[in-house]
Parts: sequence; C-alpha cells; structure tokens
Amino acid sequence: MIERKRGVYTGRNKSTAYKDLVWTVATSGDDTLDIAAQTMASLETIEQNLLELGSSKHRILSAQVFLTDLANKAVMDKYWCAWLGDDPQHWPQRACVGVDLAGNTLIEITVVAARD
Repeated sequence: MIERKRGVYTGRNKSTAYKDLVWTVATSGDDTLDIAAQTMASLETIEQNLLELGSSKHRILSAQVFLTDLANKAVMDKYWCAWLGDDPQHWPQRACVGVDLAGNTLIEITVVAARD
C-alpha cells in the first residue's frame, strides 16, 4: 500500500511511503530568509516529514539539494553536517545541483529514506 501525506501545494504531496521506503521534499516556508535560515527550516521539515512516516534523518539513503546559487553550498554544508552529526554511518549519498527555484526560494531538498 502506498501512503501519502498531503502538503500545502496542489498536485503533489509532501511525503510518500511505500513498503520500507520514504520520499519527502522540503523548502523553507519563508522565502525572505537567508540561505542559513532557509536551510535550517528545510531540514527541520525533512526531519518532521520522515518521523511522520516512521523514518528519521539517520535513515536517509540519498539526498538531492537544489541551490539557486552554488556559492551558497559552503553555508548549506555547515548546517547539513551539523544536522546529520559526526557519525559517518548516518551520512547519505548526496548531490548538490544549481537550479532556478520559484520566488526567492534559495534551497529545496529531497530525500529517500528507509523506514525504521
């Protein structure tokens, strides 16, 4: 059975789970914030979405980080690494890509995680 969690946007859900996998996506709800604050807000949402479907940040298998300016990668990395912690066993496969995002959104993060 596919389990879907509604988000605020039409045409997509914030999270989906199927068997032992969870997919989720997040941006900051406030696009007036700087890259540090948008990153922290996005990571908090990712963590909340994963917990809602029986997973956690330490179960992330892969992540894609979309940045409007790759010059912001070092700032994003600082908050990403602090959020994940020091244990390499909790570090997922990750790619960062430069993209155009709507409005003043500076970062969007998608992850795939295993359920606990």
